[in-house]
Parts: sequence; C-alpha cells; structure tokens
Amino acid sequence: MTKQIIDKARSEGRTVLTEIESKEVVKQAGISTIDTKLATSKEEAISISRQFGFPVGLKIASPDIVHKSDAGGVKLGLKTAKQVGKAYEEILEAVGQKHPRARIQGVSVQKMARPGVEVIIGMSKDDQFGPVLMFGLGGILVEVLKDVSFRIVPLAKRDAAEMVSEIKGYPLLEGYRGQEAVDVSYLEGLLIKVSDFVEQNPEVKELDLNPIFAYSDGAIAVDARVILEEAS
Repeated sequence: MTKQIIDKARSEGRTVLTEIESKEVVKQAGISTIDTKLATSKEEAISISRQFGFPVGLKIASPDIVHKSDAGGVKLGLKTAKQVGKAYEEILEAVGQKHPRARIQGVSVQKMARPGVEVIIGMSKDDQFGPVLMFGLGGILVEVLKDVSFRIVPLAKRDAAEMVSEIKGYPLLEGYRGQEAVDVSYLEGLLIKVSDFVEQNPEVKELDLNPIFAYSDGAIAVDARVILEEAS
C-alpha cells in the first residue's frame, strides 16, 4: 500500500502527499491516526460527519498547500451539519483567495480526538548524517518553545528513551500538577516505528506527525505530512 501511494504521487508529478495519503502511509508503519475521509462536496462532508459523529474537523486537501491553517483551510470543533456545510464553503473561499492556483482535491473530514498532551515526531534528511528523527512538545509549542531532541536513524530503544526524557517539557508527560501522566513507553515505541519506517522507505524526504495526542493508554496522530524525494 505504501509503495502504491508513493508511486501514484510520483506519477502525478507530486512530492507532497495529501493528509489522507500521509495518514494511510504511516498507518502501514503501525502508527495510529485519527480516521479521516475526503469530501468533494458540502453534502458529502455532512454525510461523512454524520458517519463519524460530531464534533468533527475539516481541513483543505491540496498537494500545493502545506500550511493549511495559514491558508484559512482548517475548521475544528464543528458540532452540527449546518456548521460543517458553512465551514466547507468558507474553507474553499479562503483558500481560493490565498492560493488561487492550488490544486484542490476536496476537504478532509475527521473525527475530533479527545484532548491529550501534544507531542511531535518528525524526520528530515541531513546532507551529512542522513535521516534525523526529532521529538518534542507538539502543536504550536514546537514553534514557540523549540523544545525538541534529535537522533540519527536507525534508533535503538535506548536512543528513543533518551529522546523522550531529555526534553525540558518532560514533566508534562509525567503528569504535571495533577494532570494525567502519559504512556511514555508507548511514545518510545512510536519513535522506533518511525525510525524503522524511514529506513524501509528511503523515498521519504520529510515526515511530520504533529500533533500527536498522548494519553495514559497510548497516543494517536491527529495530523500527518509526508514529503518525498524528487524522482530520479
């Protein structure tokens, strides 16, 4: 399945996988992601939302738009069919104004995940060291605090444990001020899975799982982004 998705993107001249494609790819690596489906009309978005159950989130699906929020392409916490229909139209209007030449595949619909501690797992390729994995606090915190750790792929279990424990925000994972502690060993296992995935798929140039909602009983990736190497 991963090879098929990558081959399809390359046949279309794309290096950026859509959110739905990216989630499908990382699912193959054993990483849990929130259920997401593509809607190509307002009516379809409403139908999918009813299937998932409210509340839901909507995001623009385009290989040409990486930062969906900046483009006005994200609406979250939608609780009714009316809100979903309005959000669908507003997303297409906002994106059309900011990115008039972008290829629009539709709008992705996803069930809202229960809140958890937001973390990020990412990968980029260094010219000297090759694939490098990153772990840290996720969401907007990764941009504000830059509280992240790095290791070169492949990771051993000890590497994964060190990556998680050495960030400054580690107390948040332990259950800061009465908050529920997250399953740290599960996060370490996610890092190993991503490391294995990167080794097995050298076509992948960049990968971002952000945010991942971490819980006491596991974790789930709410958003995913995969960028491929240029085809040789």
